[in-house]
Amino acid sequence: MFPIDKFQDKRTPFYYYDTQLLRQTLQTINKESGKYDNYHVHYAVKANANPKVLRIISQYGLGADCVSGGEINAAIEAGFPASSIVFAGVGKSDWEIKLGLEKEIACFNVESTEELEIINQLAIESGKTARVAFRINPNVGAHTHANITTGLAENKFGIAMQDMETVIERAQQMPNIKVVGLHFHIGSQILDMGDFKALCNRINELQQQLESHHIKIESINVGGGLGVSYDNPDREPVPDFKAYFQTYATHLRLREGQQLHFELGRAVVAQCGSLITRLLYVKQGTYKQFAIVDAGMTDLIRPALYQALHKIQNLSSNEPKETYDVVGPICESSDVFAKAIDLPRCHRGDLIALRSAGAYGEIMASGYNCRPLPKGFISEDFK
Repeated sequence: MFPIDKFQDKRTPFYYYDTQLLRQTLQTINKESGKYDNYHVHYAVKANANPKVLRIISQYGLGADCVSGGEINAAIEAGFPASSIVFAGVGKSDWEIKLGLEKEIACFNVESTEELEIINQLAIESGKTARVAFRINPNVGAHTHANITTGLAENKFGIAMQDMETVIERAQQMPNIKVVGLHFHIGSQILDMGDFKALCNRINELQQQLESHHIKIESINVGGGLGVSYDNPDREPVPDFKAYFQTYATHLRLREGQQLHFELGRAVVAQCGSLITRLLYVKQGTYKQFAIVDAGMTDLIRPALYQALHKIQNLSSNEPKETYDVVGPICESSDVFAKAIDLPRCHRGDLIALRSAGAYGEIMASGYNCRPLPKGFISEDFK
C-alpha cells in the first residue's frame, strides 16, 4: 500500500494520498447516488483542499460545497463549475458574497435574516440575482463528538425553525433574491443511520408546515456528516454509501421534481490520506515509554482538538510489539497522538503512518512554533 522505499528521501512529516482508493470511493459515490435521478453530491472542500486531490474529485462530476471565498477560488481553479458550487458559512464577508455573485454560483446557504439582507443589497449593487437556500437548524442531535454537532438549537448554525416561514416570506419580497431551497446539516462523523432518519422526519414535518402556507421548495440540501472507520481503515476503506443514500430514499418524502443535494467531505477523502512521520527518539519515562515523532499537533490537530483516534502503524519494523505513547515535538502537553498503544518495536528513523488522515488533516495544519506546513503528495508523485 505504501511505497516505503520511496518515502525514505522525503522530508517528513508529509501527507500521502492513495489516489486509487480516492477514485474507488468516488466511483462508489456516483454508483450509489446515481440510482436516484434527483440526487446531487457536492464535495465539502473544507475537508481537504489539496489542489491535486481537488482536481481528481472534480473529474468525477461532483459539485463543491464551500465555506469561504478562498474555497470558491480553489474549487474553480480545480475544475469545479461555478454553477455547481454552494456557499455555506455563518459569517460570510462582503467580498466573499460579491465573489459568489460575480461567479454566479449555484446557491448561497443563508444562515440569518441579517445575512439575507446583505446578500440582497450586494446583489442589487452588482445587478445580479442571488439564489439562496435557508439553513434551518432542525434541533436534531447526532451521535458524534460535541464539537462537531451542528444541528442543535444551542449551536451557532442556521435559522431557528420557528423563524423559517417569516424569513422565507421576507426573501420572496426581495427583488434580487430567488429562494430555491432549504439546507440542513446536523454534524460530522455520524455512523448511526438513525440520525439521518431523524433528520428526514424533521424535514418532512417542515415541508408540510410550509405547504400549509402555500410555500413550495424546489430543492432540499441535507448536508453531509457520514463518518468513516478510524479503527479499521483497511477493513472498511470505503464508507457505506449504499445505506446512506438509501436512508434518504426510504425516509425523506420528496415532492415531484424536487432535487436532493448532499455535501460529503470526510467520507470522500479521509481514508485515502495518511500522515507520514519519522521517529526521532524512543524515550524511557518513569512509568511508560514514548515514541517521539517529527509530526505534531501542528500537522494533525484532530487528536488534540477532538480526542480523535487514528490508527498508527510502524511501516519500518516487524519486531515484537511494545507499548508506547506516540507524541510529537510541539511545546504543548496536548501534543499526543495516542497513549498506551502497541507497535512493533520502534527505532530512531522508523517511518510511522497515521491513517485516515485525509480529512481535516493537511487543511487544518498550522505554523505554530514556526514550523513549516507539511507537504501533500499523491501516489502518482512516487512513480
